[in-house]
Amino acid sequence: MIKETPRRIINIKYFKLIKRIYLTVLSIPFGYNLNMLARIYKSDKWGTHYYTKHYLTHFKKIKLKKIKLLEIGVGGYHYPNMGGNSLRMWKRYFPFGKIFSLDIYDKSYVEENRIKIYQGSQVDETILKEIIDQIGEPDIIIDDGSHLNEHVIKTFKYLFPKLKNNGIYVIEDVQTSYWPDYGGDSDNLNNPSTMMNFFKMLTDGINHEEFLQEAYTPTYFDKNITSIQFYHNLIFIFKGSNNEGSSIDKNNPESILADKIFI
Repeated sequence: MIKETPRRIINIKYFKLIKRIYLTVLSIPFGYNLNMLARIYKSDKWGTHYYTKHYLTHFKKIKLKKIKLLEIGVGGYHYPNMGGNSLRMWKRYFPFGKIFSLDIYDKSYVEENRIKIYQGSQVDETILKEIIDQIGEPDIIIDDGSHLNEHVIKTFKYLFPKLKNNGIYVIEDVQTSYWPDYGGDSDNLNNPSTMMNFFKMLTDGINHEEFLQEAYTPTYFDKNITSIQFYHNLIFIFKGSNNEGSSIDKNNPESILADKIFI
């Protein structure tokens, strides 16, 4: 039994290496095709869902940069040797990038060169702080974790300020915003506790400089979200300095009226 254990470990490592080489060779013609990379690495971001076409739109400009990508959720549920398909896809797509992930289960088996995995809850600020302290500001954060509405919102509130300026924050599987078992609501589509309504409410803040409220104080999100893009079951939030200023003099009624006339 003692002799078999080291042999088994060596066989597992050998198998992982061979599989890694095989997938790398198989993916060589498709380095810029995220749809094909998702198929090769068996990521559900294409086929089960259709996310990779949108990722390609927003990520292609930074493909060759030394980015840091943090994805919440490794996949494979509680099975220690399963999951990591999307992490490998990201590693292949970003050849100079470093890929980090967080999962509630121990997924250390899935780690490999340029893929580092932490264990913990996505709403545990202690582990989130530890990750950011160690890796620095991520360029991309993807929430593919519990999909619980409360978790998604709480994680975003903590991690978005840690995102690098001009970074991108992504929420996957937004369909749970309508599923009661996940804290969603299909009956009251204005329920403020759902993730869809949380992010829809943030859209007004993009135009906060146009508010005619003298006492209004812009929030952190007002000042640091430049755009929000909604797709089917997918949301992209873009971080940057939202301080272009208003095109009119809000203190001058004639200026506001003139703007209405010209519109």
